[in-house]
Amino acid sequence: MTDARPGARIAAIGTYAPERVVTNADMSQIVDTSDEWIVRRTGIRERRAAAPTEFTSDLCLAAARDLFSRYPVDPASIGFVIACTSTPDFAFPSVACLVQDRLGLPNAGAIDLNATCAGFMYGLHTARSLVESGLHQTVLVVAGETLTKVTDYSDRTTCVLFGDGAGAAIVQAAPRGSFLASTVGSFGAGGANLYRTGLSRCIGDPASAPGMIHQNGREVYRWAVETVSRGVESLLAQAGLTPATLDWFVPHSANARIIEAVCERTGIPADRTLSSIEHFGNTSAATIPLALAAGERDGRLRGGQSVLMFGFGGGLVHAGAIVEW
Repeated sequence: MTDARPGARIAAIGTYAPERVVTNADMSQIVDTSDEWIVRRTGIRERRAAAPTEFTSDLCLAAARDLFSRYPVDPASIGFVIACTSTPDFAFPSVACLVQDRLGLPNAGAIDLNATCAGFMYGLHTARSLVESGLHQTVLVVAGETLTKVTDYSDRTTCVLFGDGAGAAIVQAAPRGSFLASTVGSFGAGGANLYRTGLSRCIGDPASAPGMIHQNGREVYRWAVETVSRGVESLLAQAGLTPATLDWFVPHSANARIIEAVCERTGIPADRTLSSIEHFGNTSAATIPLALAAGERDGRLRGGQSVLMFGFGGGLVHAGAIVEW
């Protein structure tokens, strides 16, 4: 008996970044830092910042419209919208509902998903499940952040990291799915090393930068390198690939040093990585689609290639997948 369940594939992606560019020289006017220090420690040269009247749903909407401009989709065919963000416009309504309304998607359910910097990968994982179960034929995943609105600009070690941006992907049913391997996981005990204070609860001094991002960079670095390296090896084994036969590695662009360390541990050549860190900084859930889009635009990323994507961040959470592009 053959398995009649549909496969799932990523049909298209789109991206958007705000117009305002914030260079390292600009950052040096805010805190005691320099272009040389930032580039050496993070790989970041500039990042984008949303306008005062521009919010996460606006960025996600623009990314979705970019996708639709190159891959027309019947709005009535989209059965679900998943918005991956840790910086929503409101507690509610959700970013997904705002996007559903402004795109005019009459038949779509809508939810927000907060898996911080692993958000896009968790969104793809959920969308794939909805499609392969047969519940929906077409799912729109948007991933966007306005991190500059929740960054503590008195903390020189973190404020240089974050930028704003968004990505979007269509996951559709297909006779032959493109997902070759997947993994998800969490390490809640490490949550105190990377968090944003909430409406009613915080870690440490409640008067310390309320609502802002707090990070123990040393501990997050150690966890990320170990966890991502282990996850990459698991995914390669699932898909029957090796570092030499994998076409592209697209990790969350948190820090160039993390990416370099993972490549060194796993044996993936550094020139087979796609990253958005240099020109966009850490855009959390949006870093992976921004990197994918750049690879498509310059012709490096092509159909039929194997792509290993891996997200990791606050929670602590992680998720990865290998797809055939």
